[in-house]
Amino acid sequence: MTDDSGRPIAVFDLDNTLADTAHRQHFLESRPKDWDGFFAAAPADPPLAEGVALVLESARDCEVVYLTGRPERCRRDTLEWLAAQGLPEGRLHMRRDADRRPARFTKAATLRRLARDREVRFLVDDDELVCDDAERAGFDVVRARWAAKSAALEDAQEREGRT
Repeated sequence: MTDDSGRPIAVFDLDNTLADTAHRQHFLESRPKDWDGFFAAAPADPPLAEGVALVLESARDCEVVYLTGRPERCRRDTLEWLAAQGLPEGRLHMRRDADRRPARFTKAATLRRLARDREVRFLVDDDELVCDDAERAGFDVVRARWAAKSAALEDAQEREGRT
């Protein structure tokens, strides 16, 4: 599943970068938030054409790595979704189920680990705080601005450490 040929790594977020989460945002707008419903609906996410095209283009020169704030318990659904979209196989880094740190911290730590052994060509992510921190750490970033913004999702990423 992984390519150890030494090619650079292209790192892709999932939610609102490759997968359109608009149809499940309502689960985050209720009080309390319905996290089980939000993640259970993920297999029905439509792909985002811009993100998919960038993954396919990047796979020509890079090993594709997926980096998501989704919890580990969603691994099977996530891998099945990636395969169903015809996306390249690649390592999938997910948040531990009990990890509630903001996405910008968890993703930055994973980027630093990846960069120890290989060149990270770039990160593609929709979360502006993740992008800002990655740039400050010296990583090249492509800001995925092709999905509709969701205040509920942004709050979840930063305050609740859920995605």
